[in-house]
Amino acid sequence: MNAMKVLLGAATLIAVSSLAAGAGSPVGNWRSIDDETKQERSIVSITEENGELKGVVQRIFDQPGDDPAQLCEQCKDERKGKPIIGMTILWGLRKDGDAWTGGEILDPKNGKIYRCTITLSEDGKSLNIRGFIGISLIGRTQTWLRQQ
Repeated sequence: MNAMKVLLGAATLIAVSSLAAGAGSPVGNWRSIDDETKQERSIVSITEENGELKGVVQRIFDQPGDDPAQLCEQCKDERKGKPIIGMTILWGLRKDGDAWTGGEILDPKNGKIYRCTITLSEDGKSLNIRGFIGISLIGRTQTWLRQQ
């Protein structure tokens, strides 16, 4: 019986450690919230590869005026006319203290690419995405919510 208690205790410790690590990382699925309409826009899956974060659109919540085909018609690069679902819209972010910086984010609605910084809330349930041109003071912030 003692071996069983030790095994259960170790499994519990591993599970709690995994949850704590997840709360301190932006890796996971996020519901993006439009900063103007306050409506859900999409589900974005953030992964980490070689120390850099990358975000890919998994689902889109249609809004009035959206392209029904869900294509990035406003994109100016190789993404023009491509499906937004499955598209990488966030890339190049590296951990810098309490934030992830040095990356870029694509707004598929207008096709523009912005410099980007993200910060995770202390409880790991929300993510502030700051997109800007030039300096961070001139930009806008969206808050994304962790998908449960």
